[in-house]
Amino acid sequence: MPIQRHQTWGSTLLAIAASILSACSESTSTNQNSPTNVTNTAATSTNLKVVATSSVLCDMTKTIAATTIDLTCLVKAGIDPHVYEPTPEDRKAIEDAQLIFYSGYDFEPSLIKLIKASSHPATKVAVGEVAVPQPLMGEHAHEGDEKQAQAEEPDPHIWHDAKNGVQMVRVMQANLTQAAPENTNLYTQNAQALSAELTQIDSWIKSQIATIPSNSRKLVTTHDALAYYSAAYNIPVAGALQGFSTEEKPTAARVRQLTQEIKAERVPTIFAEVASNSQLIETVAKEANVQLSERELFVDGLGVAGSEGDTYPKMLIANTKAIALGLGGRYTAFAPK
Repeated sequence: MPIQRHQTWGSTLLAIAASILSACSESTSTNQNSPTNVTNTAATSTNLKVVATSSVLCDMTKTIAATTIDLTCLVKAGIDPHVYEPTPEDRKAIEDAQLIFYSGYDFEPSLIKLIKASSHPATKVAVGEVAVPQPLMGEHAHEGDEKQAQAEEPDPHIWHDAKNGVQMVRVMQANLTQAAPENTNLYTQNAQALSAELTQIDSWIKSQIATIPSNSRKLVTTHDALAYYSAAYNIPVAGALQGFSTEEKPTAARVRQLTQEIKAERVPTIFAEVASNSQLIETVAKEANVQLSERELFVDGLGVAGSEGDTYPKMLIANTKAIALGLGGRYTAFAPK
């Protein structure tokens, strides 16, 4: 009898060990760029299958649809959509989807190409293009695109104006309702709540920016992506220091040029974005004798979970807090009504 007991425990321990090793192997092999199914539903779920390309769209979709959909988010928070390359898992998610939300205006070029090339009969919505059919134009050259560096293109970063966010909510609500009309009441209620919050944030941002002294009220950032914020909230973009983003690798000559540009702008503080080369911009800021904000801006997407900008509304609030405090203004915490 004692021998049988030891054999049983031995088999059990071996099974547990094998299970742990298997789980570790699966975890290790997971690509950090793999799409994330945020609903964690069973494979047999009959919920609407939705894909959202960017972290901003993913967050808005979750807020409106809650648990009524199977949502897959392609570009994780902290990853630059401009240079993101699709994975085989992305392709499968797109082929399986019934509704696809993407930003448009060439924000996520590789994913847009993949989505448009798909013959799968999913509803494909370029949320930014539908929400803001007359976008701001600007120079948005990407890596390897030197010949087009001076060409004006639609600026895809529409969500930095909270009023545009309200329009995005309407577009997404309409398409979710059309795809799953049985959830109309829920989608309407959630969309109205999000729109109301964004409308309040819009007014709050204006009040915060207004506290910045007029001679300091101008932005110098590492990426030309805040034109909508600038236009909506009366804070000119004095310069975008192209050369610090994940898309570019500046030469020594370019670094010297950037230093001179910063000096010429005579601003008290410059701002880096979350995905920028922080060590390089610290060096340039020091040489230019200007302060580099300790608070990085969330520009191309949300922050990672637990950060100040891990939802769309929180991203708008965090960016405004950084800008107001960095340029000598006052910050009053946002208090939704």
